[in-house]
Amino acid sequence: MDTLTPERATIRQHPERAANQEAADFLAAGTVAHVGFQVNGQPYVIPFSYQFDGSTPDRLYLHGGHSSHTLRALSDGAAVCVTVTMVDGLVFSRTALNHSMNYRSVVCFGRARAIEDSEEKQRIFTSMIDRYFPGRTAGEHYAAATEAQLRATAVLEVTIENMSAKVRRGGATGPLDNDPDALGTCGVVPL
Repeated sequence: MDTLTPERATIRQHPERAANQEAADFLAAGTVAHVGFQVNGQPYVIPFSYQFDGSTPDRLYLHGGHSSHTLRALSDGAAVCVTVTMVDGLVFSRTALNHSMNYRSVVCFGRARAIEDSEEKQRIFTSMIDRYFPGRTAGEHYAAATEAQLRATAVLEVTIENMSAKVRRGGATGPLDNDPDALGTCGVVPL
């Protein structure tokens, strides 16, 4: 299955900003995933740290306490939407309508399953620490998770069924932004 083009992942607003070929890079670079799901008709969106390394581009991992409402709902097979966004700059324009931001984002749709195997959990945690804190080594810079800690932590593998990526780069694009004699200023504040 081509995970990048199904109808529910189609970019409708500014389709010229589609960046599906960069989706895995965006997931690998991000730090916060907003996880959306629904329980009994009530929608929720919760921020999570996550693991994604591109070695299995249709998988990402979430973790938390077993009492987590989100992880309990998702481990039961609820549909999930995971969104990762990085804001790279604030774009200001000579016209109010054309203020914007430069960003990279990915929207993933899928389902999750609980991971119970301690070795697999340990591998995921080690990879996640290395992604967020490159160069840190278990046994040297920190103590690896104990068996009790692994049992106390829920880990979910999200299988990405489809996704889309979108990016905005560049400066202001308003009708007055290329006119040096127009009122106001324009530019980008990098973040």
